[in-house]
Amino acid sequence: MTDSTTPPAAASAAPLSEAEDRQWASFAHLGGILWILPSLIIYLVFKDRGSFTRVESKEALNFQITVGIAYIALQIVAAILAAVTFGLGGLLGFLAPLIWIASVIFSILGFVQAKDGNHYRYPVSVRFIK
Repeated sequence: MTDSTTPPAAASAAPLSEAEDRQWASFAHLGGILWILPSLIIYLVFKDRGSFTRVESKEALNFQITVGIAYIALQIVAAILAAVTFGLGGLLGFLAPLIWIASVIFSILGFVQAKDGNHYRYPVSVRFIK
């Protein structure tokens, strides 16, 4: 025999304390070293539990999306120039590690600011997620 009652809805997660809010916000920035996944996971899991985490993880996620687009665009331009210039344009590909290094530096700066409870805005970032 089947029970026609519906199961209770899942309880929403408890709000983050101020220390936890700053901790997860700073981890969202520091996760940028590993690219987009840590920022995305923190944004999706903690955005409704802490306002500081929501703002900072969104900022970190937007920056990582921007970095990903810049990296892909650089590779496409380098491939086209390499085809047109018989390989010489491919030297433009050496900028890819510079993009990663800049991403790491800005992620660490964001981590330090968020750890202290300050908001951090990346100098170059397109706001895809509002």
